Amino acid sequence: MQANVDEIKEALTGARREISKVIIGQQEVIDRALIAIFTGQHVLVEGVPGVAKTLLVRTLARVLGCEYNRIQFTPDLMPADITGTNVFNLQHNEFTLIKGPVFTTFLLADEINRAPAKTQSALLQAMQERQVTIDRDSHQLSPNFTVFATQNPVEYEGTYPLPEAQKDRFMLKIRMEPPDREEEITLAQRMLDETSPESTLASGAVQAVINTDDLARLRHSLNAILVRPELVGYMVDLVRATRHNDSVMVGAGPRATQSLLLGCQGQAAISGRDFVTPDDVKMMAIPVLEHRLILRPEYEIEGLTTAEVIQKVLEQVAVPR
Repeated sequence: MQANVDEIKEALTGARREISKVIIGQQEVIDRALIAIFTGQHVLVEGVPGVAKTLLVRTLARVLGCEYNRIQFTPDLMPADITGTNVFNLQHNEFTLIKGPVFTTFLLADEINRAPAKTQSALLQAMQERQVTIDRDSHQLSPNFTVFATQNPVEYEGTYPLPEAQKDRFMLKIRMEPPDREEEITLAQRMLDETSPESTLASGAVQAVINTDDLARLRHSLNAILVRPELVGYMVDLVRATRHNDSVMVGAGPRATQSLLLGCQGQAAISGRDFVTPDDVKMMAIPVLEHRLILRPEYEIEGLTTAEVIQKVLEQVAVPR
């Protein structure tokens, strides 16, 4: 049975309430993570160490009743450490599949840019097709399989840039900033009261609001959110404009249009609406497009950022009425 928009809003509201028991502030980050989950997409979370990137994903898994695995990416990590491998069993005289941590529902790829490209690419098939191939045999993953990849800012020591094909498979790039002063005081006070975010999560105070079956049903119902044809054209024009901007060397591809469309439906749902507005498009444009653009070196040297480029594109493309 398909859910309606009110049921989606209720589930999202409950999830936000439970997550806020652990994560202090970061409401926009939480909303965008929920949008990606409910649209069946993957998330790239960027932030300096200590801003609760890992804790956010653990909390999301608890609140949404999903299985969770974590991979700590390191320079010596191999693709088989992610997908698994066949090991010969001497007792049964046959090969046995030892499944890797990718066989889960929520996968946290922690500090993904600390591993080289060949290891990062082990996730490409899983993210696109929700299956992995091990020794020529394909194995299906959960239909709710979602990758949350955390990374440190690229200028940090010991990091590798993500390949373009890898970045394009992430629907959103979410930046987690350090908390403001009041939020940091609240965090410090919780530590003094021995009610730190980690202990709150471990104590069982955070409850699951839905289960995996509910998630699949709610996800399917997002298709009912109305997107007018002129808004679809607006999204296409925005993405195409990034390819012809003088400061952009590589613009966004067709997958960016699909991600922007899904992201706007998710933003409408989290706002309690059954239709998408131009404001939804403007709100989701930067997180959807930012990590997909490559600027020309001369503009990067001048200090231009991809977010500024996208903002200029938004100003140039006509908004439908």
